Amino acid sequence: MSLLDKSDEEIIKIAEPIWANLVKSSNIKDYGGFTKDFSSQMLYGANEVELGKQWASNDLISSLAEGCKAFGCLKRGQHVTILYKQTSTKIPGEFLGRLVLGEEGGLVKVFGATIF
Repeated sequence: MSLLDKSDEEIIKIAEPIWANLVKSSNIKDYGGFTKDFSSQMLYGANEVELGKQWASNDLISSLAEGCKAFGCLKRGQHVTILYKQTSTKIPGEFLGRLVLGEEGGLVKVFGATIF
C-alpha cells in the first residue's frame, strides 16, 4: 500500500520514529544519524558543513524537546507532510515542526524537515 493511501493515523505511526530520530540526532549534532532517513534529493542539499553551521548558530535546533506528538497530516502530490507542535528545552514557546515524507526505492524517506 502506498504511503498516500494510508490513513493519517497510519502515517503518523510511520513518522513518529523518524521525527524522534531527527530530534535526537539534531540535539547531539549527529550528522550521520540526522541524515539516515533522507531521500537522495535531501542528502544532496544537506552537507555536513552546512548542517554544522546551522547547529552552531541556531540554539533551537540543538535543544528540541523529545516526545512531541503529531497533530495532523497534509497529502499533496507524491508527499505527505506531518505537522508537530514542537518545544525546546532552552527557548520558551511552541514551534511548528514539519516533516515531509515520500517514497524512494520502495522505502519511506524524508523529503523535507523544518522547524518554524
